[in-house]
Amino acid sequence: MSQSLREEISDLLSETKEDRFSCPADARKKAMDFLARREYGQAELVGKLTGKGYDREIAEQAIRELGDEGLQSDARFAESFVQSRVNQGKGPVRIRLELEQRGIEAAAIDIAIEDAGVDWHELAVGIRRKKFGAGRPADFKAKARQMRFLQYRGFEPDQVRAAVGE
Repeated sequence: MSQSLREEISDLLSETKEDRFSCPADARKKAMDFLARREYGQAELVGKLTGKGYDREIAEQAIRELGDEGLQSDARFAESFVQSRVNQGKGPVRIRLELEQRGIEAAAIDIAIEDAGVDWHELAVGIRRKKFGAGRPADFKAKARQMRFLQYRGFEPDQVRAAVGE
């Protein structure tokens, strides 16, 4: 008798767990919890929900509904992401790559980078000065080092050349 009671309790507990992770309302609530902290792209948010155990279809449905209601927006995410990376001194190439890795469409990326209103040449110069000082590189080795640094940061070749004084 006690064996069947344990099995019955186990079955009830497993059903509750399955129901929670297949419930669109719970997935929506969890997504809202994530969005309350910061913006997320759709693909990133679906990944977070599936990582927490929600069914992919349920997670995608919940995120689509949040997007339809204007509570989640890839464009808004891209805009805030670009601004945060500019504040870190990252260039447009690296920002674009990171947004693509987060599942943001190319058109939304282009708009976010363009609307940021950043003078990329000026930013590259400022980042180089902050890291290496106001003076220009003394020799080829120093120049190459500074150029690699700026390329790693995600600046385009013309921005790198302008920053190191070519």
